[in-house]
Amino acid sequence: MKKLLSEFTVGESGRIVAVTGEGRVRRRLFDMGVTPGATLIMRKKAPLGDPVEITIRGYELTLRKSEAACAEVEVL
Repeated sequence: MKKLLSEFTVGESGRIVAVTGEGRVRRRLFDMGVTPGATLIMRKKAPLGDPVEITIRGYELTLRKSEAACAEVEVL
């Protein structure tokens, strides 16, 4: 099952399938290691859903909800 990273719940894990977005946002995500094939775990989510914290490639990464919406993830 595929869904956007912004729709994940705490404790859920998955593998990135695609990264959408335009220009700077997409480049920034790639620079931070959010690339197709990378596995991740949703660690924390703020009360209103923004920001979210994930573990990816062995480190903790905090993303805005709008950035997380650019990553399509396959649930594991």
